[in-house]
Amino acid sequence: MCTGKCALCVGGSLYPLALISIICNIILFFPGWDVKYSQNGQLTEEVKYMGGLIGGGIMVLIPAFHIHLTGKQGCCGNRCGMLLSILFAAVGVAGALYSFIVALLGLINGPYCKQGYILWGTPFKDRDDSYLKHREWWKICTEPENVVEFNVGLFSTLLVASGLQLILCAVQMINGLFGCLCGTCKEKGTL
Repeated sequence: MCTGKCALCVGGSLYPLALISIICNIILFFPGWDVKYSQNGQLTEEVKYMGGLIGGGIMVLIPAFHIHLTGKQGCCGNRCGMLLSILFAAVGVAGALYSFIVALLGLINGPYCKQGYILWGTPFKDRDDSYLKHREWWKICTEPENVVEFNVGLFSTLLVASGLQLILCAVQMINGLFGCLCGTCKEKGTL
């Protein structure tokens, strides 16, 4: 496969993954589909780190634009453009890695929720056994409603999206290296 076509494929694949990351992170600010928890600061710590918005979103979206343009004929589709795509892909790797780590910590620590009638906290943090293996423990969180399922679903989605972003950006770094050393297919009249 030509390095230009590969860059087009990688860039095009990063767009929906970045969009998914941004949407998941925004939704995480509204546990139980209610704004009052955000207004009161009753959010899981990892949500406030905005790994999906900053890391998997913006820090991947900007490189995606350049990588996609690198694959187009006549627009940065040369050795210099491929060298720049390596640098942009490295920024994407850093953003995806940040999103991956934040999502992983969000899954490990569990949600911030109300336990019983008064106490708010992170009940699953620092336990010997994971709450993910014991679904019956999830009832500890009484408010926001279904917050454990909410967090697990969205943080898992962020984890998968950022993992794919890591792989795609790493592929583009290798592709950019080949394009930089060997040239693109632009001279041959193809992408």
